[in-house]
Amino acid sequence: MKKSFIASAIYLVLGLASGVFYREFTKLNEFEAGQYTQLSVVHTHLLTLGFLVFLIVLLLDNAFKISDDWRFKTFFWLYNAGLVLSTSIMVLRGIQSVLGTEVESGAIAGIAGLGHIMLSLALGLLLIILGIKIWAKAEKS
Repeated sequence: MKKSFIASAIYLVLGLASGVFYREFTKLNEFEAGQYTQLSVVHTHLLTLGFLVFLIVLLLDNAFKISDDWRFKTFFWLYNAGLVLSTSIMVLRGIQSVLGTEVESGAIAGIAGLGHIMLSLALGLLLIILGIKIWAKAEKS
């Protein structure tokens, strides 16, 4: 449970900091208001997929002891790696668009896709762990 709490707190700080970075970086570079950049959604991704998801995981762990399952460690690290990879690429693309140096690269798209695949696999694994715990609890009662 400690790991989930720490992860949640870290993503809260990163989410808030990325919002400040977006505001200040676009102002500093005189990025025209209303133009889209991926920097504008990094903070919501970090706050939702990081902070809130790990708060929910913390609650699920308290109720169903999901971290006792041997697969939980795989979920935890796969999810974190996927989220960090996905949001890092968003930051890179956002900075490029603000600076006007966007490079169309299959590698960047591929890395972003890999991050999303990792997130999807981790969430599927979390659902499996939760299902096992729910069924085991139902059989006991």
